[in-house]
Amino acid sequence: MRLTLDEYSRHFKMSKEMIHSRLKEKRINYIIEDGVTYIIVTKNSIDTHKKELQMNENTLQEVVKDVARPKITVATVLALYQRENQQLKEKITQLESKIDKLVDDKERMLRDEMNKIEQVYNAKDEQLKNILELVNAKLMLENKKETIHEIESYETSNNTVAIEESDETSENSRLVELRDYLKTLGLKSSQRKIIKKRFLSVYDNDVRVLQQNGKLYLDFSKYDYSDLLEC
Repeated sequence: MRLTLDEYSRHFKMSKEMIHSRLKEKRINYIIEDGVTYIIVTKNSIDTHKKELQMNENTLQEVVKDVARPKITVATVLALYQRENQQLKEKITQLESKIDKLVDDKERMLRDEMNKIEQVYNAKDEQLKNILELVNAKLMLENKKETIHEIESYETSNNTVAIEESDETSENSRLVELRDYLKTLGLKSSQRKIIKKRFLSVYDNDVRVLQQNGKLYLDFSKYDYSDLLEC
């Protein structure tokens, strides 16, 4: 079968320019009669042409897909980086917030610990103050027990003495109650009882032992009681 250029163009849907190009490249068999060019069409050429058309169609579809596929532009890349930077900034802000919270918790724990320590020291100071007050009160009581008493009169016949307490110092007599004096010596209770019984046993015969209101008194300014105070 032979076809003119127009027939070949219409049948195979090919432009005349492409047909002429193939003729020059001798890719198509043709003959010239009476000045008219006829293209020889065989079965093999038809199959080959169909394959070329299929390949061209596939190529065209790939081109269309490439054209339809969105292209990555500079603006797209910048937008992507900006979004990633924003996400990083948000993460950094969250981390900073957590760090600040941890620091605040640590400072609060330190303040609470310092307050506890201060309370302990204040309690210890208060205890020490109370102890010092008790010691001072005890010393004052012991000093008070050793207050000097003035003897207004006493009868030597029966060793009964009338004792009047006075806040003023007497040069003639300095009396100390036996019980209070024994307490200042740091003796045991049994030792104090023995000494007290010794004083009671000699009371009627020893002028050194004075009594008033059932209490025994000692006058160290006048007498020596070392023999009666022996343990």
